[in-house]
Amino acid sequence: MARNLLLLITFFVSIATASAGRLITTTTNSSTSLVSDGVHGGEFRLNLRSSLLKSTEESRYCDQTYGFMPCTTSVLGNLFLILAYGYLMFIAATYLSAGSELLLEILGPGIVGGLFLPILGALPDALLILVSGLSGSPETAQDQVSVGMGLLAGSTVMLLTVIWGTCIIVGKCDLENSIALDNQDTKGFNLSGSGVSTDIWTSYSAMIMAASVLPFLIVQFPQILHSTSGRHLSVLIGLIVSISLLIAYCIYQVYQPKIQKRRLAFAKHKHVRSRILRYMKTNALGGLLDDQGRPNREVLYKLFSSVDKNGDKHLSHSELQALVVGMQLNDINLNEDDAVIKLMRDFDTSGDDEIDFEEFVTGISQWLEEARSAKTESAIASPDTTKYIHDYYEETKREHYLLGDEGGGDDDEGHSLDNPRWAILLLGTVVAAMFADPLVDAVGDFSTATSIPSFFISFIVLPLATNSSESVSAIIFASRKKQRSASLTFSELYGAATMNNLLCLSVFLALVYMRGLTWDFTSEVLVIVIVCIVMGVFGSLRTTFPLWTSFIAFVLYPFSLILVYVLDYILGWS
Repeated sequence: MARNLLLLITFFVSIATASAGRLITTTTNSSTSLVSDGVHGGEFRLNLRSSLLKSTEESRYCDQTYGFMPCTTSVLGNLFLILAYGYLMFIAATYLSAGSELLLEILGPGIVGGLFLPILGALPDALLILVSGLSGSPETAQDQVSVGMGLLAGSTVMLLTVIWGTCIIVGKCDLENSIALDNQDTKGFNLSGSGVSTDIWTSYSAMIMAASVLPFLIVQFPQILHSTSGRHLSVLIGLIVSISLLIAYCIYQVYQPKIQKRRLAFAKHKHVRSRILRYMKTNALGGLLDDQGRPNREVLYKLFSSVDKNGDKHLSHSELQALVVGMQLNDINLNEDDAVIKLMRDFDTSGDDEIDFEEFVTGISQWLEEARSAKTESAIASPDTTKYIHDYYEETKREHYLLGDEGGGDDDEGHSLDNPRWAILLLGTVVAAMFADPLVDAVGDFSTATSIPSFFISFIVLPLATNSSESVSAIIFASRKKQRSASLTFSELYGAATMNNLLCLSVFLALVYMRGLTWDFTSEVLVIVIVCIVMGVFGSLRTTFPLWTSFIAFVLYPFSLILVYVLDYILGWS
């Protein structure tokens, strides 16, 4: 694959460079050949004879990126260059995505999954934004930086609308009690009866993504107050806040797997306790508590004796393990030895690695008190009712479900650090860095040739190149129709949007501040903020997404384009 890419690059550059100096006609004072900008009263149309094909002696050479890359000022020529450079950026993004996943498989989450993976995923966008503001004089950079803003807005909006909604459709399963049933899709396109459900960590990711728009609001503050002073300072403050939030987010991502494992382990243990209580209630010949709400020692002794197989008046590690195995807790991916150790820790107050009857009574009483104090509707019922034990069991079961279980055999194994495919990371980075600048120039030239604002070209076209592999990967992963795969899919989408709002924005603000550019992107910022907050709040308040929610996401994409057009080209905000 890498060899084919290098051959493609060599062939493309060789062929295109041969025609790099093609002469393109510039418009003169003829009123019939003028190309309208589509905003200031003229007709939005192209003079095909001059803009598309014509070459005369009055024409001039275009500026070649790096002094040798192919360029043109014609519509068709720049369209070809956008497609060619865009495809190479797509290949680079694919390599970066594949290399990142390989690193994750080899080294696991933590620093790789929390730090390198998000940064590498946002690298193509960051490079395009960087080169859009580095080229030429500050005046040239001010014109080209709209390409970077278009990419930043388009990438975020596309991931949270079109791709988000598509993942709902391809990943939908039957919904039962607000939970999607893995690999069960019998209700077709039932708007409320089918959909996806995610774990609680995905909700946290959506919440973080919504909060990541804070730097945008800081930079936009002078415009909100209609003030011309302090704009440069607000850019600096926004840059500092953006970098600080980026560092905090990466630290959170690094430690999040450990936090998740701890909470999941606690939820499993709590679920085991609730399952044992339900088991004992089902098998007890009487209430676990008497009429005064105290432990029913007679009933508890019978239960104690049923577990004490050797009759030595003590429960050993092996007898507790037999109890756990007998309850068949396969649905929570339980490590039985670890569960028994924790159970022993709950009961064995004497530390002799055995449980006598008094310790058993004390431990069960504490469990029952925890079940009664749980926030369930039946907690106010009589002291010994089956209802509150059942509710406690259902509560712990759902808590475990929402936390997600990282166990299972879906992950591939057998990867080794000796696998040479890690080198595709380097190749992807080099290709992205090499063709980012020519792609930005091609977009700018295409905008000039067609009088279409460069923002809209970069908003629609560039994300297709830089985010295609990530989008296709998310859709394929969602199609597995499992709660765990859905959680990872939407967490990845929220994480990608967060990195756009922090890493890519940091690059953008650094360019604006260091080069003394003007921050004048009110409508574009408004679009990003609206989409991120709507989808972020929506994703943080719920873990189940019926099919109808996909239409909310789909509608936001054309809404974003229309909003920018109305604000900039009708109301004149910029």
